[in-house]
Amino acid sequence: MLRGIRSRATVGLALLALAVTACSADSPDQSRVDQGLSPQGPTLSGSVVRVVDGDTVRVLVDGQREDISVRLIGIDTPETVAPGRPVECFGPEASDFAKQLLDGARVLLEFDPTQGVTDRYDRTLAYVWVESPSGELTLFNLAAITGGFAEEVTYAADYAWQAEFIAADTAARAAGVGRWSACPT
Repeated sequence: MLRGIRSRATVGLALLALAVTACSADSPDQSRVDQGLSPQGPTLSGSVVRVVDGDTVRVLVDGQREDISVRLIGIDTPETVAPGRPVECFGPEASDFAKQLLDGARVLLEFDPTQGVTDRYDRTLAYVWVESPSGELTLFNLAAITGGFAEEVTYAADYAWQAEFIAADTAARAAGVGRWSACPT
């Protein structure tokens, strides 16, 4: 389907169209999902081929030849690879956490129509659900916030998992988890 498509924005739009048409086929059974959560929006399955940092990964979507850059919705992690910027406090730990959970992992990308298809850097916007060998799903975005590796961030519009992310961020800060105990505020 994506053969011959050149721009990342066009790829993102094509992926979203594919996700909407494939939504019912890729939606997980509630009994397979841990955290008590399951994807609510359209999804695509694939494999993480590279963790760029704590909030950006490259995913090879099933059936496609080229991987895409995916920016995780609703979170921000300390910088480790931004050109011209120093590595920020707890950035390496956030990146290592992402590598441990995501590197080579089977994932579902969940799209949220409130966030658009791509960001200003043409990265596809999605929530990333990690699939265990037994088929259980974990919402990585939420796990990163809960562990203090990421903070909740709302860029332009409210999003589907916002209430859960804000609650996890508040709890992590209050408990001094991860970066909230290691880094000066």
